[in-house]
Amino acid sequence: MKVMVLEQQGGSLQCQERPIPTPGKGQVLLKVEACAVCRTDLHLLDGELPDIRYPIVPGHEIIGRVVKCGPGVALEKGVRLGVPWLGYSCGKCRYCLHGKENLCDQARFTGYQIDGGFAEYTLADHRFCFSISSHYSAAEAAPLMCAGLIGYRSLVMCGNDLQRLGIYGFGAAAHIVAQVAKWQGMEVHAFTRPGDEASQRFAQYLGATWAGSSEQLPEAPLDAAIIFAPVGELIPLALRAVRKGGVVVCGGIHMSDIPSFPYALLWGERQLRSVANLTRQDGRAFLSLASEAMIQTRTVCYPLHAANDALKDLREGKLTGAAVLVMGPSLASEMLDVDS
Repeated sequence: MKVMVLEQQGGSLQCQERPIPTPGKGQVLLKVEACAVCRTDLHLLDGELPDIRYPIVPGHEIIGRVVKCGPGVALEKGVRLGVPWLGYSCGKCRYCLHGKENLCDQARFTGYQIDGGFAEYTLADHRFCFSISSHYSAAEAAPLMCAGLIGYRSLVMCGNDLQRLGIYGFGAAAHIVAQVAKWQGMEVHAFTRPGDEASQRFAQYLGATWAGSSEQLPEAPLDAAIIFAPVGELIPLALRAVRKGGVVVCGGIHMSDIPSFPYALLWGERQLRSVANLTRQDGRAFLSLASEAMIQTRTVCYPLHAANDALKDLREGKLTGAAVLVMGPSLASEMLDVDS
């Protein structure tokens, strides 16, 4: 099988051939149909995540079909599954026993400690896979496995009875959670890099009430804000934009240093929270909601061997929506029709 491998920090991915692996106890072997590309993959390339295991095959937004099951797994061949970021947790610690397996100290993550989906085949623990609705093509479903899931968990952390939601950084996760928020009856305010008119138009196409620069303030205070861009300087800006008692949620696994800011921005019982990973319950709840709300994904597809091009385009902000690696010429995405 062909795989795209990261051999060392700061390098580009190398295309290699490896034997197709054999599933062990509790594992499934999947023929990968599509794997979305995430900003976390850039953090992996740049060595910004701790204790990276080299060589590693990135990719944690995987859609594939069961080829073979290991001992203890009874799934039919051809069943389509989604593989998310969280690939294993111990099931025994205080976090796992209290519904917080995303915080398990023994957790292992797909495309980081476990070889991921930038490959023609991959292994996964069947307990951490999700059934995928037939409403979605493989390319459409792939971004749901992380961009959708982390966006959903971030939105839940914002609290209840939200009317005005701000989203900072309008990329793959934002374009999904904005649709969820609109479906739930919220006003969405999209904040992008100054001058990023393409992302602002895309946000308005998806129903955002307002779209503009992250340096601007909304006309009225927000109930909550989610920061997807990995930029620490956005935290004081978001705190300034939310009302007293409002919540600012940081949705990324890595962020640049947060600058000092006056206590007055946090005072008034404003809350600053981070989101770490996801739980399987998040996945079940979100995928059910996504089908009910008819959530669509905007994708730009690349062949597996062009993974470095996809990462480069993501790094340079050239994408509206999500980049997806597809493993066959027949897997074309059905993109939202929006003017560029």
